[in-house]
Amino acid sequence: MKIRYLIMNAYGVGGTIRTVINQANAMAAWHDVELVSVFRTRRTPAFPVDPRVRLRVLADPGGPRWRHPLRTLLVRQPSRLVPPAEARHATFNRYSDARIAGYLRSLHGGVLVTTRPALNLMAARFAPDDVVRVAQEHMHLGSHKPELAAEIARWYPRLDAVVTLTQADTARYAAILDGTGTELASIPNALTPGERRPADLAGRIVVAAGRLTRQKGFDLLIEAFAGVADAYPDWQLRIYGDGKERARLRQLIHRRHLYNHVFLMGGTTALEEEFAKGAVFVLSSRFEGFGMVLVEAMAHGLPVAAFDCPHGPGEIVTHGTDGLLVPPCDVSGLAAAIGRLVADETLRHRLGSAARATAGYYAMDDIRLRWERLFTQLAAARTPALRLGAAGLGRSPGVPDLDGPSPRGALPR
Repeated sequence: MKIRYLIMNAYGVGGTIRTVINQANAMAAWHDVELVSVFRTRRTPAFPVDPRVRLRVLADPGGPRWRHPLRTLLVRQPSRLVPPAEARHATFNRYSDARIAGYLRSLHGGVLVTTRPALNLMAARFAPDDVVRVAQEHMHLGSHKPELAAEIARWYPRLDAVVTLTQADTARYAAILDGTGTELASIPNALTPGERRPADLAGRIVVAAGRLTRQKGFDLLIEAFAGVADAYPDWQLRIYGDGKERARLRQLIHRRHLYNHVFLMGGTTALEEEFAKGAVFVLSSRFEGFGMVLVEAMAHGLPVAAFDCPHGPGEIVTHGTDGLLVPPCDVSGLAAAIGRLVADETLRHRLGSAARATAGYYAMDDIRLRWERLFTQLAAARTPALRLGAAGLGRSPGVPDLDGPSPRGALPR
């Protein structure tokens, strides 16, 4: 089976990037796999890509044709194909519009998996009807602005399937895509394959990880940990990640006099090593698409305390069995849950052991088989008839046909 993954930037660091690369790597042992990155921000990807995966870039600033005058002009103009309500609208431009549309039009047969709303919408508009088009939702429908949700309702019926990370989000998509013929499925992200050193549950470290943004709720976590630090001054909180909230979080740490207890550790591509040093993991997000970092922590046998936010934690953690759930944004409740785990090493071991068993549900081989079954089902369901007026799609206004997709661009010497 020929499978293509289209991602905004395979060279960055983030949960979506990591999980898409993991999926491509897993499929490459069994299928013909191509990973297509719209942009390129470094020489090599931050996460390992299996050598059997063909990696190509559409709008590579190091490519041989990048300095063409028309391309220079188009790069400076905002995208006409990515809705302004899309969170990464400003990253796209007229040149990337042309490159993506040209790539999509060039496809024939096989499966195309797109990985964010901007790319899902373009696949619906430009990918030929003989391609099985699958949209991956890495957040959730409710996280998108109303204007973007309206575009989703308009164009996603041309897709063969929309795959969400949670059952709750599948239900939301069903409400707007009911009767359109677009298949809906829920498939969680898979764990990165590999051996994981068990966490040091006798230690004194609470671990949290994620982008330093408002979504991740680290301000709420710091407030919650203030009470924990008062009661258990030999414990510390380590937060891994980078982002625009770093300065504000640092100010909060100093304002609450937690500079000897709470540490912003920065980003890391070796989070597994840091999980193994922890005794407790905390997820304090205001909302999640799924919360893969929760599963990764549980795979090390870390007991977890988490806000039962939309979406993910409530479908991953069984309260009192493999972790503790508290109502969304309940700072005092989160402080109590962390304090309970900090105070009781026996509880940490009991919940941590169950957490490791729960994480086994997200093994890569099992998740890969679920994707393969979906792709096979969708391919078998194809008919010669064109779906929902997909025939005759011409070039969209404002998208110049510069040239076909180029192979992986060379870096400047």
